[in-house]
Amino acid sequence: MRLRYRLSLLALCLGLALPPVSPAQAFADNKFYDPVTKQWVELKMTPDVAGKIARRKFKRKIVDFNSSEAPGTIIVDTEDRFLYHVLGDGTAMRYGIGVGRDGFTWRGEQKVTRKAEWPGWTPPPEMIVRERKNGRKLPAFMPGGPKNPMGARALYLGNTIYRIHGTNEDWSIGQAVSSGCFRMWNEDVEHLYSQVPVGAKVVIR
Repeated sequence: MRLRYRLSLLALCLGLALPPVSPAQAFADNKFYDPVTKQWVELKMTPDVAGKIARRKFKRKIVDFNSSEAPGTIIVDTEDRFLYHVLGDGTAMRYGIGVGRDGFTWRGEQKVTRKAEWPGWTPPPEMIVRERKNGRKLPAFMPGGPKNPMGARALYLGNTIYRIHGTNEDWSIGQAVSSGCFRMWNEDVEHLYSQVPVGAKVVIR
């Protein structure tokens, strides 16, 4: 019985269909209520399952969005994990993002100073030192490509080390995992990249 509930939750996450098992069954995020034990049971996530759940929750779409910012402005909501591209008619294109983890969040205004397709990655010296202490050796430079953590496109923010860029880690969208950059799925950052010119205003809040 408990296996059946686990399969039902997995099917729900993946958008599949299974015959109904019980009207008493309830779900919340990655947990399900087991009426046999009368307890909430956590389903252990794999990166693949987590990525599929994120793609359902953070799917790109046009939403109602009232803002005093001019059309073309990018607004990053770090708390809700969404990026909005203001369209100017009371709407915005909304994208899911991954944001900085604890200690790496920031706020302010910048401009897009550069755009790059399949950018190379030069880890900042402080990141190299920090990751070395954690037992991870970063390269001095990694050329652009599918395995590069910068993904398919990058929008460089002012003179900072931060970027809006792609990722090949689907599960990280909606999460606070970066060192201050804003991650997007590759197809989403490609879409944003095609709409945003150098000089565009970016508001991080």
